[in-house]
Amino acid sequence: MTFHYDSKYWSDKNEYNLPGGKTGFDSQETKLPTYWNTSFSKICLGMKIGQKIKFIVINKRAKSLYLLIASGQFHATSLSRDKWKILIGPDASLQTGCNTEGFNSMCTNLETKARIGILGNSGSRCDNCDSKIGFGTKGHPDRFNTCGNAATNEADNGAKSIRAMGYILVQ
Repeated sequence: MTFHYDSKYWSDKNEYNLPGGKTGFDSQETKLPTYWNTSFSKICLGMKIGQKIKFIVINKRAKSLYLLIASGQFHATSLSRDKWKILIGPDASLQTGCNTEGFNSMCTNLETKARIGILGNSGSRCDNCDSKIGFGTKGHPDRFNTCGNAATNEADNGAKSIRAMGYILVQ
C-alpha cells in the first residue's frame, strides 16, 4: 500500500527507502529524488510478476514525474490497450470500452484511478470502470491492487487480479 493512489508519496518531495534504489529489479520499494528533480523525454515502465519483468516505453517530455503526477491533473498518453497489456503478458484483461490512459487517469465516478495506467469500462462512457492496468491504482474491482491488473464485468480475458512489482524509470 506504500504507493497506493492516495499515498502522500505521489504528491510530496520526500524520498522513501533511498538504499532500495541501488538494489536493482527486486522487490524493494523506493522513491528517489529523481522523482522531482529529473527532466526526461521517455519513461520506461516495468512490471514484475513472479520472476518475469516486462517493459514498455512512453515518449513524454516533462521537467519531472512530480510535475506530471502530484497535481492530480490528467495527462493523456496514446499507447493503446494492447501496449499496456504487454506489462502483464497473456493473462492481461481489460474491458473494451473507455480506455482512458495516461497520468492520473480516472473514471467519472472517481473510484477507479491510476497514477500511471489505463482504465476500462464495459460501455463506451468512462463512468463506472471495472478494469485497470497501472501503477498507483485504486478502486474497483480490487482496491488493494496498487500495481498490476484488475478486471471484471465483461473484460476481454475474464476476471483478473494480478499484482505486480512496478518499476518507473526516466531517460
